[in-house]
Amino acid sequence: RPGRPPRAATREKHQPPRQWHEPGATRDHYVRRMAQSAYYQVVTTTDSEGAAAALARGIVDAGMGACVQVFAIRSFYRWEGTAQDDPEWRLEVKTSAARLPALLDHITGEHGYDVPEVIATPVVDGNRAYLDWIDEETRQG
Repeated sequence: RPGRPPRAATREKHQPPRQWHEPGATRDHYVRRMAQSAYYQVVTTTDSEGAAAALARGIVDAGMGACVQVFAIRSFYRWEGTAQDDPEWRLEVKTSAARLPALLDHITGEHGYDVPEVIATPVVDGNRAYLDWIDEETRQG
């Protein structure tokens, strides 16, 4: 592109090793932490903005997630042998490990899809104040 140096010219030959958030932490450290995670980000999709908003409100109101972010996406997938290209709304839920089972049950029970996407990814590190806030918002009782 005009005005930009070629890609190869902007890359260093020897890049420094990745700096992890925790001093001294290694990739193996984070792999072990994933199995012990106290926090999760759960992703699902819906076929309409209204369905996404209703699901998000139900999750937050019940304290199963501290935060749900909703945004429009375009999905390409195969369903019943046919390639699909559809607009969807993606929900990203931040929750605690203690609330994860209830959240997964809620999503699968309230979802309009026959086979809803529900993927829970462990959070291995983050802003301590934010993670404490997740604990506060998802505390049962």
